[in-house]
Amino acid sequence: MRGGNVTATSAPAALRPHAEEAFAEELGALAAADDRPRPQRWRLSPWAVATYLLGGTLPDGTVISPKYVGPRRIVEVAVATLATDRALLLLGVPGTAKTWVSEHLAAAVSGDSTLLVQGTAGTAEEAVRYGWNYARLLAEGPSRGALVPSPVMRAMSGGAVARVEELTRMPADVQDTLITILSEKTLPIPELGEEVQAVRGFNLIATANDRDRGVNELSSALRRRFNTVVLPLPGTPEEEVDIVARRVEQIGRSLDLPAVPDGADEIRRVVTVFRELRDGVTLDGRTRVKSPSGTLSTAEAISVVTGGLALAAHFGDGVLRADDVAAGVLGAVVRDPAADRVVWREYLEAVVREREGWKDFYRACREAGA
Repeated sequence: MRGGNVTATSAPAALRPHAEEAFAEELGALAAADDRPRPQRWRLSPWAVATYLLGGTLPDGTVISPKYVGPRRIVEVAVATLATDRALLLLGVPGTAKTWVSEHLAAAVSGDSTLLVQGTAGTAEEAVRYGWNYARLLAEGPSRGALVPSPVMRAMSGGAVARVEELTRMPADVQDTLITILSEKTLPIPELGEEVQAVRGFNLIATANDRDRGVNELSSALRRRFNTVVLPLPGTPEEEVDIVARRVEQIGRSLDLPAVPDGADEIRRVVTVFRELRDGVTLDGRTRVKSPSGTLSTAEAISVVTGGLALAAHFGDGVLRADDVAAGVLGAVVRDPAADRVVWREYLEAVVREREGWKDFYRACREAGA
């Protein structure tokens, strides 16, 4: 503000736009080219939704980037499930892109991925059902105006897809509030003597894993309401390198970091280390190694490489090197300072030190752990 005048400025760009915003051009191109039948209130046909996630080239030459690299059938089953009245549960160990797939499915089907309930140990029933504006509740008593709908209630009313992240982290009694919603497609509001009925197009995507601490098993009654799709870890090193490179490139563009090709060798090294420690054997199958306590997921590899690119950009020459990723690899592997440090040192000495062309990586990791 100068001289009493306010200078108008454009709204700042979001650090991480929602999927429907970040990929609006691709979604628009798919909608224009999509001449297949669409379920009621779907923005795209099931075929186009699958193409959006898996990638492809449209008749007009528009290239749709893959959002998920993995078995095609997994995506097709997930999309087909959403076209029915059965909810979808994406299950997998941490870092298998459950949240990423959930967001992009909701964006492609409903054009809105923001109808989200984040599951935690402290998630209350109101987050799934509805809450109250207590000032209006005290002034007016129970009324529609005083009611605060949850994302699930809004999805039911609007015929959209709701998302529940980390379902197994929610207390069991909160989880079970979904049973009536998923089986009867209604949400009772006993305070008003009313109910909200889901309209066509409504469905729910939940994500869950049973690896981390603090999870609550789903009741059999609730699990029956879902069609479960298990997202596996990448099947081959090449797939995992491709996934890491694509995601790091997307993240790097938003942060003005160097291009991924400058660090292709280090990406492959990080993926190799994570896969070998995760599987308990080297890629050539010749040497057994101990596995640390952490999951060493693809998501953690993406985080390590992104952090390394930031170091290279701001404190190096812009080229990703072993020194830039060593500390991140150490932090990902050594979660239990006592047991994991022993595992890591044994792996360094028995595998990394003997591997041709890895002397710089071995030296950098030794220095990072000193």
